[in-house]
Amino acid sequence: MPVNAAELHGVQKTYKDFKLGPLDLTVPAGTIVGLVGENGAGKTTTLKILTGVNPPDSGRAELLGGLPKDPDIRARLGVVFEEAYFYEGMSAAQIGRSMAGIFRNRWSPDTFAGYLHRFGLDPDKKVKEYSRGMRMKLSLATALAHAPEMLVLDEPTAGLDPVVRGEILDLFLEFIQDEHHTILMSSHITGDLEQIADSIAYLHRGQLLFHEEKDALLQEYGLLRCSEADLRRLPEGMAVFTRRGAFGCETLVKGREQVQRMLPGAVCDPAGIDDIMRFYSGRDGQ
Repeated sequence: MPVNAAELHGVQKTYKDFKLGPLDLTVPAGTIVGLVGENGAGKTTTLKILTGVNPPDSGRAELLGGLPKDPDIRARLGVVFEEAYFYEGMSAAQIGRSMAGIFRNRWSPDTFAGYLHRFGLDPDKKVKEYSRGMRMKLSLATALAHAPEMLVLDEPTAGLDPVVRGEILDLFLEFIQDEHHTILMSSHITGDLEQIADSIAYLHRGQLLFHEEKDALLQEYGLLRCSEADLRRLPEGMAVFTRRGAFGCETLVKGREQVQRMLPGAVCDPAGIDDIMRFYSGRDGQ
């Protein structure tokens, strides 16, 4: 198995009003990588290039030691896109038979039936009768029933209630227990990624601002609340962006522990992924 389950090298994709890249991104095998970014940042475009749905204009994508366009490589991949639901007039059982025709000997009817039972999905009920959460569970059941080595997921928990989200996150953690399994998932629900991701890749306006280990990322950044005078004491580059108000400054800083040592009288709380995105976006809007 390759060290990296997926790699993007200098990938670019240009549309009328948007440009992705040039983008370099690696997805280490055996990990969960969370892809975050604002609406329109390029997350879905990135996932579609990686999975071979859309080709890049330039650059190179590698997937599971091969190329995304290779049918044998794609057969080892489980993919769930937020907008890609099944034909509503079909039942889960009919969808299973269709998938068996696509994946042939990789498809396991017993595994598919097991997931339907686990998720409480009636195999004879039509998709149009399913709730949003049920449809997502059906998509995951089909993505997992052919024993994929990697899952690529676009907003898999969006719009779901906390109970269903918890079920799905538990499923991802089960999947990743096999060290040969990998997950790349985009999500606006950054709290989910803070629970399960090993690393976070942040796309902003088509550019990768960083890809860092989650624990190190959450340890590194802080939200500093202090006066202008204290803020001026910080070395250049430590403050990412400052929001100023009537009661002082709120600043996203890098090197939280160092800031706490330098300004022991100030408040410097840990910053979550949402905080980091919010302040980077503010900096970009200056």
